[in-house]
Amino acid sequence: MDSLETLKEEIAKFVHDRDWDQFHSPANLAKSISIEANELLECFQWDEEHFDNEAVKEELADVINYCIQMSLVLNVDIKTIVEDKLRKTEKKYPVEKCKGKSTKYNKL
Repeated sequence: MDSLETLKEEIAKFVHDRDWDQFHSPANLAKSISIEANELLECFQWDEEHFDNEAVKEELADVINYCIQMSLVLNVDIKTIVEDKLRKTEKKYPVEKCKGKSTKYNKL
């Protein structure tokens, strides 16, 4: 079993053992992802170069945790949806047009 599958099982057990499934609707998980992403952003609020790496790792873990929970609730395969999105994004941002640029795809 790969490490992502093991992690998904650990998270699912953690949530199940606490009877938190009842609170994990897609909408609630989306809210939690957004909240935790903002807490991650807060780590860089006043200084983008000198930040607490441990705090960043904890907030990043929270975001990833809720994203994994969302994938479980929606019954979607993380690897598949990320690869599908990557293929779409590759078409929007062909290397020959965007390499070294941060320009949005519709302005390339």
